[in-house]
Amino acid sequence: MTTIKSVQQTASQLADDATQNADDAIKSTQRAANSTLDKLSDKVHEAGDHAAPVISRLAAQAEALTRKTVDTLRDGSKRARLQATNAANSTVGYIKEEPVKSVLIAAAAGAALFAIARLVTRNRDRV
Repeated sequence: MTTIKSVQQTASQLADDATQNADDAIKSTQRAANSTLDKLSDKVHEAGDHAAPVISRLAAQAEALTRKTVDTLRDGSKRARLQATNAANSTVGYIKEEPVKSVLIAAAAGAALFAIARLVTRNRDRV
């Protein structure tokens, strides 16, 4: 009987040792994983800290470019409006100086546009 009890105690002790070793291995693995995750977290924070100034600089450049584009469009719009006003004033001045010639030019332009419209309409009807 002592042999059986001895074998049982030895088996029980081996099982306890194996359980303890497994627990130790799990805890060691958890510590290593936690350490690795902490290091990774630190690296991510460092990358974020390095990226923040770059992002801020890019945002400022984008804002400056937007402002410059709006200013350029505004200036272009002012120039186009000024040119249109000058062209209108020039046309009115020409009409006042040469009213008969202006009417004849307008009539010729109207007749040409009418002829083009008729040609386009005929060609479309034939197709």
